[in-house]
Amino acid sequence: MELNLEIVTTPLRQAATVVMLRDAPTGLEVFLMKRHALSDVLGGAYVFPGGKVDALDAELDMAAHLDQPLQALHAGLNESDISERTAGGLYVAALREAFEESGVLMAQDAANQGVDCSRAAALLREGHGFNAVLAQMALRLQTRSLVPWTRWITPTSPSVMSKRFDTRFFVSAVPAGQVAVHDNHETTESIWLSPRKALQQYWADQITLAPPQIMSLAHLARHTSVQSVMAEARSRLPPVILPEPFDLEEGRVICYPGDVRHSVRALAMPGPTRLYFHARHKRFEPVDGFESLFD
Repeated sequence: MELNLEIVTTPLRQAATVVMLRDAPTGLEVFLMKRHALSDVLGGAYVFPGGKVDALDAELDMAAHLDQPLQALHAGLNESDISERTAGGLYVAALREAFEESGVLMAQDAANQGVDCSRAAALLREGHGFNAVLAQMALRLQTRSLVPWTRWITPTSPSVMSKRFDTRFFVSAVPAGQVAVHDNHETTESIWLSPRKALQQYWADQITLAPPQIMSLAHLARHTSVQSVMAEARSRLPPVILPEPFDLEEGRVICYPGDVRHSVRALAMPGPTRLYFHARHKRFEPVDGFESLFD
């Protein structure tokens, strides 16, 4: 993993991510996809499905194609500085990106039945936009399937990429009967892993993870089921996580809310309050070793 130590002054790009979950015989599992090695955003890293918000996301006929009023979506995000339509656009972006990247479409038809994902995917391949697919198939997006989890804002001096994002992380179970799979375009591999197993593979240098994924997986490792994750998400508003990096003689350190060096003293999530870049391992690690991710 290469460090980016420059101050980035470009505007924040609005983005949305869906942390897809399922219950497996061994417990909770998370869906991860490997970004194409040539991608300019976290190339080669394993990520959750997601991407940038498009202008068209907020132009959807939301009364016709969302299962909740915009007021409810706005309240769930707890962002008083954005409009209700902007909030709706964030949900649309999350659901659109989840479909485009993993083939999972959280929607129902006019009869409140399941959705024909194959037909929807075919329409996309033919060049129809996501909004047009929803209209043509008379689909209503199931925003109730998504629950806001966290909000990550890239600091002005990013550590692993040269772009800045304001990303809303949602949690959701994959609908019954649907199969998540990478698109072989933006992502080249995919896998279901328990949060702890994913971190173990990271520790063994089998996969690459960026700090938001490391910290999110450490958070999710506290849970044993989809229901447990969703219950926590519904019980509180999503915390804002703006990492504050600084440099020591030993290298780059990223601290999070609750750390003694962070401007926000209240903890935003469980787990360590800082990660440091281990020069020999070329990755970010908690100061006190692997097990401290779960303390």
